Amino acid sequence: MMKDEARLFYRLVRSRRSIRRYADRPVDRATIERLLTAAIWAPSAHNRQPWRFVVIDNGYAKERLAEAMNTVLRADLTADGLPSDQIEAHAARRRARLTHAPALILLCTTTADMDDYPDEKRRRAEWIMTTQSVALAGQNLLLAAHAEGLGACWLCAPLFCPEVVRETLGLPEDWEPQALISLGWPAERPPTTDRKPLSAVCRFSRIAPE
Repeated sequence: MMKDEARLFYRLVRSRRSIRRYADRPVDRATIERLLTAAIWAPSAHNRQPWRFVVIDNGYAKERLAEAMNTVLRADLTADGLPSDQIEAHAARRRARLTHAPALILLCTTTADMDDYPDEKRRRAEWIMTTQSVALAGQNLLLAAHAEGLGACWLCAPLFCPEVVRETLGLPEDWEPQALISLGWPAERPPTTDRKPLSAVCRFSRIAPE
């Protein structure tokens, strides 16, 4: 028989949605610290905890970050040959997502405490382990936000302009931006989305001793 704690957990996982529109209401610092505390209890490679977080919750910083990132976005889309009206629509959508959220949490990796190897194959594997670790922390944060009644959305945009994000926010050189999580009190209720059946994405190993 399933325990009540397990039932609550599975309900939390299945009811979480990406929220992109938020009420005009701040998220207090104590709540954000609870979410980040949940994040840092994620498992990590070698238990090195290679995650770093930046909380961006003032309007000026959000505007600066959005404009800096949009400068790169416009250049990339111009190189792709998109018409200017479509480029500006993309830029306006990104700006709204970043500036209208009460808080943004930037997730970064650092390899400062990770193992170093002389060969590229193992160095790359070690770097991938840092990104996996940060993603696990981000999932903890998303679930904690949902448990608090908050909405949140994972945004991958920093991957396309990590140097600009680092420079705009004045981050240490070894902090590599990976994702932004927008955070706030929900002002929308997205529809339930389907998932592929387990049979389409999972195999049970049939390897057995001969």
